[in-house]
Amino acid sequence: QVQLVESGGGLVQPGGSLRLSCAASGSIFSINAMGWYRQAPGKQRELVASITSGGSTTYEDSVKGRFTISRDNAKKTGYLQMNSLKPEDTAVYYCNADVKTSYYRTANNYWGQGTQVTVSS
Repeated sequence: QVQLVESGGGLVQPGGSLRLSCAASGSIFSINAMGWYRQAPGKQRELVASITSGGSTTYEDSVKGRFTISRDNAKKTGYLQMNSLKPEDTAVYYCNADVKTSYYRTANNYWGQGTQVTVSS
């Protein structure tokens, strides 16, 4: 079984920064794409940023230039550095990853439990 555990959320003032982490554990052969999603109250979950195993990244337009996604393959951990935070960034942030548990198996998709980010003065 594979688990994704997020950490690093909290309350921050507008203009502040937070760094989210997503640690993968369990029976892991390799991790393909990793992504960060967020869901604000009353809204659909949306993709914020993603990163391939090779390091290629994509970002949702509203976070470009403010958020940076990265990963440490040796530590099986993904990160989301969030700078210049705005009240509209307030949401539960979820980690997502495509994980292979062996060479012969196709990747399965996994979600973390989510971490709350609140941007408020």
